[in-house]
Amino acid sequence: MGDAVKRSYRSPARAAAAAETRAAIRAAGAELFLEEGFSRTTMKAVAARAGVGERTLYDAFATKNRLFEHIVSVAIAGDEEPIAVADRPEFLAALAQQDGRRAVSQYATYSAAILERAAPLITVAIESAGADPALRKFSDAGAAATRANTLAFVEALARHRHVDGKPAERAMAAYALLVPLVHQHLRRDVGWSARRYRAWLEESLVRVLL
Repeated sequence: MGDAVKRSYRSPARAAAAAETRAAIRAAGAELFLEEGFSRTTMKAVAARAGVGERTLYDAFATKNRLFEHIVSVAIAGDEEPIAVADRPEFLAALAQQDGRRAVSQYATYSAAILERAAPLITVAIESAGADPALRKFSDAGAAATRANTLAFVEALARHRHVDGKPAERAMAAYALLVPLVHQHLRRDVGWSARRYRAWLEESLVRVLL
């Protein structure tokens, strides 16, 4: 009984310590991937910047690809919960919203938040995909998920009688606005603020969809 109590008592502390270590590794990895690119970033460099031993890093993430995919996935989701974007409350709320303009506003706000967190890293994946088949597969899967989610949203608008014509064609037009490279061009190269980008995305989606 005493051992069982001690184990249950230590478990939250261990879980918190592990979460802190993962967070430090994610932060260090994201910085290096953005600074150096995928191919030039080494696990040794990530461990050094995170302040952890290489053994600790490899125990958490066996390969650089797994580390990168974890970092991108958490950036997209906003947390470590294993919940897909399509099952997130923000996305489901946009699908359920019966007012077309409000639905687009909700979808634009959620999409812009995802891109603000993840687009720089997704761009790294796209730029490095040609030299790494696993990264290419990961990048393609992410794009396919975005297309599927966009189609689901447009089909919801169609069910609420806000979309005329073929939902699939409208969805592809909307998807083109959500490409991470477009976000990066406007935010990084043109110099738009996050607020201006979100407003542009909403108005563009309104014109394309409604």
